Amino acid sequence: MIIAVTGAFGFIGSNLIKRLNALGYKDIIAIDNLTNGNKIKNLNDCQILDFVDKDDFLQEVVKGNFDNELDYLFHQGACSATTQSDGKYMMKNNYEYSSVLLEYTQKNEIPLTYASSAAVYGNKNKFIEDLNYEYPLNVYAYSKFLFDQIVRRYFDTGLTAPVVGLRYFNVYGPNEFHKNDMASVVLHNFRQYQQTQKVKLFKGCQGYANGEQLRDFIMVDDVVNLNLFFFENHLKDKEEISGIYNCGTGKARSFNDLALATINACRRMAGESILTLDEAVANNVIEYIPFPENLADKYQCFTQADLSYLRDIGYENDFITLEDGVSNYVKWLLTK
Repeated sequence: MIIAVTGAFGFIGSNLIKRLNALGYKDIIAIDNLTNGNKIKNLNDCQILDFVDKDDFLQEVVKGNFDNELDYLFHQGACSATTQSDGKYMMKNNYEYSSVLLEYTQKNEIPLTYASSAAVYGNKNKFIEDLNYEYPLNVYAYSKFLFDQIVRRYFDTGLTAPVVGLRYFNVYGPNEFHKNDMASVVLHNFRQYQQTQKVKLFKGCQGYANGEQLRDFIMVDDVVNLNLFFFENHLKDKEEISGIYNCGTGKARSFNDLALATINACRRMAGESILTLDEAVANNVIEYIPFPENLADKYQCFTQADLSYLRDIGYENDFITLEDGVSNYVKWLLTK
């Protein structure tokens, strides 16, 4: 069985390949842009069949050189910079690239699982996989939003192979060093605390108190679990599942909660006593800074995945708690 993974050396792609290897799958074609050569570290301990540059892969697909060559495609690659303002680049890299792969997988009857994003919801207060609740606030979100609409057209006209879109909420965990500014809040908090013994959070905005903006934070292990749920469903020859599904925990937590979990995980590892939020603020371990004006109309102060559709199709796994996930990640970071 030959599996292709785009974004293979990236955050979610590399974690997915590690798990596939653990399950015995080694014939994996790793597709990525390695302009940032540091990303190779993410797959140093993995086995793959071949590497193909992401642009070369697209050209070969268009030429038909990958026809009937793959058994499954995980499309994890994308530009995920929500602050990227170059719409032409974003649409070519995210929307157009994905559209070619969708057509290819349908032509060759190859199951496709791809990365969508919770960014498509914008500042809506319900997070249900339905057009009525979607309103992207930046070009990254729009690139994901528009591709989801193309996929929905295929749902309406008929599929030759399953297509699943996963709307990732705020993912954190190992192998995100290369993401720099776009790394998870957990990694930023960890670095700040290690360097300065404090964590800086935004002051309140849009009616939320200092640090009380809420997000659905999900550990990358849970994201991989969900990808593999659809993969294994296909292998078991069950009734094929297609659709667009939220990939979050269903429980919004505050940035204060996240910062405190990171701080206390570091303190436990150092043999120090844990802090309450009031203690952390009083001792300037958590510091609130002004909210950036340039983000005022582009910032999601609340996200929380509605898991109704996901549960309806039989996904029963529990999600790791914020405290446990952050603790595990901090332990991993301290070994690196």
